[in-house]
Amino acid sequence: MSDPNQSEADRLKALEDRLARAKGKEPDKPHQDNHYSQGQLAWRMVIELVAGLSIGFGIGYGLDRLFGTTPILMVLFIFFGLAAGVNVMLRTAREIGNGGQAPEEKGSDNG
Repeated sequence: MSDPNQSEADRLKALEDRLARAKGKEPDKPHQDNHYSQGQLAWRMVIELVAGLSIGFGIGYGLDRLFGTTPILMVLFIFFGLAAGVNVMLRTAREIGNGGQAPEEKGSDNG
């Protein structure tokens, strides 16, 4: 049947290759679900920035209407939304730079 000295990983790999040949597929092709085009990444970053600005505008406008302080809180929260959007964009850029893995947080489980 099979060589007892052959490792489990080698046997599993050989089985996957045989199954792929039987199905008519090319074995050892990398799975590319996690790879995005540059355009998709750019749109993601633009949407993150616009979402931060929109949420900041909405919160500021709502608070201005509630307290009657017409432009002050809206402008303040637009800047907060801009800062949050840029922060999320930078985190996304770091994630892209790390090959799709989320960046490690500082001070996490290090004592």
